[in-house]
Amino acid sequence: MADKKQKRNNNNYDEDYNPKFRKQRKKVCVLCSDKNFVLDYKNPDQLKKFVNDKGKILPRRTTGCCAIHQRDITIAVKRARHIAVLPYTQL
Repeated sequence: MADKKQKRNNNNYDEDYNPKFRKQRKKVCVLCSDKNFVLDYKNPDQLKKFVNDKGKILPRRTTGCCAIHQRDITIAVKRARHIAVLPYTQL
């Protein structure tokens, strides 16, 4: 009986290890890390990185941008939609 209830001693894992919840590396803001990267509302190829396939603006947790640059992205996408550079929705 005592053999069946042994505690597994595996040095590769912590006590809190749960394979469902992996520690993910923190995303770095693209606009902060690259000083030469300039966000332009007239460049649709650049803005498509921040818009999903349905045309919605991706959230901060997905893009990895800081709050200041996420606001800039939102303004740029909305301006591009207004002047018909980006569509409001994708079909």
